Amino acid sequence: MRILALESSCDETAAAVVENGRTVLSSVVASQVEEHKLYGGVVPEIASRRHCEAIVGVTQKALDDAGMRLEEVDAIAVTYAPGLIGALLVGVNFAKGLAMSSGKPIVPVHHLRSHIAANYITSPELKPPFLCLIVSGGHSHIVEVKDYTDLSILGRTRDDAAGEAFDKAARAMGMPYPGGVEMDKRAEGGNPKAFQLPHPTVDGSPYDYSFSGLKTAVINLIHNAEQKGQALPVEDLAASFRKAVVDCLVKNFVKAAQDTGSTKLVIAGGVSANSLLRKRLQKECADRGWQFYMPELSLCGDNAAMVGAQGYYEFLAGNTASMDLNACAAMPIDGGR
Repeated sequence: MRILALESSCDETAAAVVENGRTVLSSVVASQVEEHKLYGGVVPEIASRRHCEAIVGVTQKALDDAGMRLEEVDAIAVTYAPGLIGALLVGVNFAKGLAMSSGKPIVPVHHLRSHIAANYITSPELKPPFLCLIVSGGHSHIVEVKDYTDLSILGRTRDDAAGEAFDKAARAMGMPYPGGVEMDKRAEGGNPKAFQLPHPTVDGSPYDYSFSGLKTAVINLIHNAEQKGQALPVEDLAASFRKAVVDCLVKNFVKAAQDTGSTKLVIAGGVSANSLLRKRLQKECADRGWQFYMPELSLCGDNAAMVGAQGYYEFLAGNTASMDLNACAAMPIDGGR
């Protein structure tokens, strides 16, 4: 089964053709990163306009690269939640137009579910059940994946997501957007023990995260140094902050695995590209004899191939939509379609 997939939840316009949920026949991504760098982050109105400009060409290239015509695909999958509402609407409405003109079914796909599905492409042998840590700019979740479309949340952030904390702290350190990527690079040359930063926990909820206090602590550290005319070693501060975030992520994830008896661990989302997080979890799992899976770096960020992968399993589960499908800015991974 071949699915044409569309992704426009934030600042990447993407299209792909995926076969049977595991094989990518084509994948095209038009990024807006350079433009949003001017503003230090994603500007929703600009993102929506750029999606409108790019989506036709991106989709046609994905079909051309796969050597297919629209009439030859079996279904059209599209990210419909969560994300920037204007950006999502571009993809959803374009998908509805394609479906109406071709008579193909529409498969609505949850953005976080598709991030998990990126691992099905990287590791075709991976099958549920497993425990997944989803870490991105807007989300930090520990999710029990019982089946491809049966998921439940064990833990989540109570305030800032890990990616958001990375980006805001990096900006305070004077790094360009996207800050999390730049911080990861700068941290490689720093001393992770140079600064003692807090490791926040949530009382009574051992799997939940809280990164707001950690982010505030490093921003206050920077401001205090500036007021005193002191120069902080940026590489050391970046390394210390990165270590604190990863410590929190790994600790709760490992505890959730131990408490649930899970021996198959998976990471997903934009922050799953973080080099320290990947190394730490590889070691933690190897030391315990657990299986560990992570997406290849090209599939960590937003792309349509992962939408096509999850779309295949949503279609098999009967999760198709009519022409009244609408976009939704916020939706839990285990709720709704």
